[in-house]
Formats: sequence, C-alpha cells, structure tokens
Amino acid sequence: MKGQSGPILLRHRAHVARIYPTPEQWAVLNSQGHTARALWNLLHEWYTCRDGGIARRPSVKEIDRQLRAARTEPLPGWEWMRELPAQATQQVLKHYLRAWDRCRDGATKPPKPKGRSARLAVDVPQGSQLHVGRLSGRWGQVAIPLVGRVRFRWTRPLPGVSRDCPGRITGGRLTKDSLGWRISFRIEEPAIDLPPRISHPIGIDRGVVHTMVLSDGRTLDMPPLLRLGEHRRLRKLELRAARRRTARKPGMRISNRERRTYEQIATLRARQARRRRDWLHKQTTDIATRHGLVVLEDLRIANMTRSARGTVENPGTNVRAKSGLNRSILAAAWNETERMLAYKCRWNASLLVKVDATYSSRTCASCGEQATENRQSRDWFHCATCGHEAQADTNAARVVLARGLAALSGTAPGHGVAGRGAFADRQAMKRQPPPTAAMAQTLL
Repeated sequence: MKGQSGPILLRHRAHVARIYPTPEQWAVLNSQGHTARALWNLLHEWYTCRDGGIARRPSVKEIDRQLRAARTEPLPGWEWMRELPAQATQQVLKHYLRAWDRCRDGATKPPKPKGRSARLAVDVPQGSQLHVGRLSGRWGQVAIPLVGRVRFRWTRPLPGVSRDCPGRITGGRLTKDSLGWRISFRIEEPAIDLPPRISHPIGIDRGVVHTMVLSDGRTLDMPPLLRLGEHRRLRKLELRAARRRTARKPGMRISNRERRTYEQIATLRARQARRRRDWLHKQTTDIATRHGLVVLEDLRIANMTRSARGTVENPGTNVRAKSGLNRSILAAAWNETERMLAYKCRWNASLLVKVDATYSSRTCASCGEQATENRQSRDWFHCATCGHEAQADTNAARVVLARGLAALSGTAPGHGVAGRGAFADRQAMKRQPPPTAAMAQTLL
C-alpha cells in the first residue's frame, strides 16, 4: 500500500474464533473437510505417479485443468468433487505444491497422504466472501461458501466491522479439532511504528518445577490445566482405552466403543492444550509490553527431549525417568513460549535476545564464577567464591540477563559470555558501538 507520504508498512496476523454451526451445517463442513482431504490424496497420487512406473509426471497446468473439469463435468463416481467450493479446491493444490517447495528447501519432509483421522481444514481465500457481521456483544456471524451464515464467538474487534479498527480481512481458514470447528481470520493491518520501548530489561529462565522464573525475582507457574474431576476422568478413559486395545486381536477393526473412548480422550486433551495456550498468551503479552529487552536461553528442545530408549543392541538407561522428564519439558511448552515472545516483542517495539545456556545454573550472577560446588542444593544457589546466595532459578535468570546485556554491548559477540565483568552490575556496557550503547544504557 502507498499513501501520499510514502509506502505504508503492513503486518499480517490471525484471529481464531470458535464457530457454532447447526447440525446440518456441521454435516456440510465435515463433508467439505473430507473432500479436501481426499483431493490432497488424489494430488499426491498424481504428483508421485512417476515413482509408480508412469513415464511422466503431469504438469501443474494439467492438474489444474483436470480439477476444473472434474468439478464442472464430473465422471460417474466423481460427483463428490462438487462438495468443495472452487476456490477451496485451488487452495488445496496451492498448499500441496507449497509443501513440496518447503521439502526441496530442506525445511520439512515430503508430504504424505492424509488418513481419516487427520485434522480437517477448508480454506476461504477471499475475504469478500466471508461477509463478517456482529450480532451482539458476544456473537458474530460469518458467511461460509456452500454452508451459509454461521455464528461465532466475538472476542475482539475485527477490521471492516468494528470502529477504530483499521485494516481488512483477507481470507479465512476453517479447521476442526476435538472441540469442534473454528475459523482463523487472516487480517492485514497497518504496522504501527513504535519507538523503542524504554523500560528495564528482563531475563527468563525456563524450567520444569517453575515454568518461568524472571530475573527480578518473579515466578510464573502454570496452573493445573485440568480440574480434579477432569483429571480423574482422563485417567479412567486412558485405562479403558488400554484394556480395549489389549483385548483387540491383531487385524480386528476398532469397535465403536473404543473409538468413542479415543474421542473423549482427545476432547480432554484439546481442552488442556487450549488452557495452556491461553495462559501462555497472557504471560508473554505482559512480558513483551512491560520490558524493552527480553533475554532467553537458546535451548535445543528437540535434542533435550530425545528418547533414551536406545536400540536392541545398545539399550538405554533410566528410560522411564527420562521419559517423565521429556513429558514435563513438553508440557511446559518452552518452544511455544519462545515463539509467542518473538512476534509479540516485535509488535511492541521490544527486543528479544537469545544467549548461550551453557552452565547458567552453576554460574554466579554476582561475580561470574562458574563451579560445580555452587549448586549443592537443587533449589538454592550458594557461590563458593564470593558467598552470594539466591534462589537457583532466579540466579540463573540473572545470569541469562547479564549474558544478553554483554552480547548487546559488544564485549562478547555471539553468545554474551564476557568473563566476570559481564556479570557485575553495569560492567557489560564497555566498548559499545554508539547506537547499541545508547540503547543498552537506557535499558539499564
């Protein structure tokens, strides 16, 4: 977009809302989702036909022509192609080709066929087709092609409908999880050019006992995500599913009762994940808006949660304990915390820095001395050199903050470790480049 004074920077975000279709609309959405899934599998069969012995792979233009012909003049047995809107059909093709592009770039593995248990999704690429409107203070309405007008929960202003909400809705995507259908609005809005936030920096230590510990002494613990009754019901359902899975003979199909048990388990797990995501959104928003500099440890979470089972020739040790630790790390959602802070700090003109996490739990935040003797206790830190005492996670968060300030100051490019001077108060600011020095000095 260009205005009279020059180009206008835009930012793209998404807003997810739960929709409440009628039983008839629910059936149509399910049919469209399975049609999109079957179309994905058909495209995969066409695109990989050369691996099955066919001489030449059809071109993208030929695939697109056949898709259009299949919708307008379907052959006997192919009438199901008409259940999906034309633009949603083209989006399936675009997503499939994009998956191969990401595979060629080395970002993902090759795409695979989708089974009936895969998550259903239907795209509405044109925002003009949605016709979003507001019914009341808590309810809105959106038009879905071949489905009709569906209610959704109104939880925040949307551009084009609410006052003083610039931007526009460019499209949407319908997805189904264990809690039902939801719509993700794609929103394009002007980016607000905020000045750098002037507030004190913060270091964050992510852990298992405490979800996040901040360098100012605050402790953010994730609350129980399931109530006591829900937890008992989940445990009962998991035991029931295990008994039925054990009693089922090899080759037998899953019974309807066992399938309903899995659906009930998935519903509770989805509710747990939604509450976890809600808590993380609130905490990361508060951190990004209150602090001008946020420093995190650069963790390799995939390596940290790797299984210790080993192989038949070389079996692992302490497999059960390592599995419990892996579940605790994944339940704390360290990667999701980092992902949320990355874009929220950018939106709020804050700076996110990631530093090396090596020996941060055994390094003194006061003198910078690193020794194994500093951690005689699991919960308490006592420096054997200078006698500094603090809660262990709080000390680690202060070490992370000091490394971040050292990395910004230029005394330790890369990871922020600059010896003892980098951990002493106001000692990580020497030999700074002029722009970074002014910002870091202001943050202090």
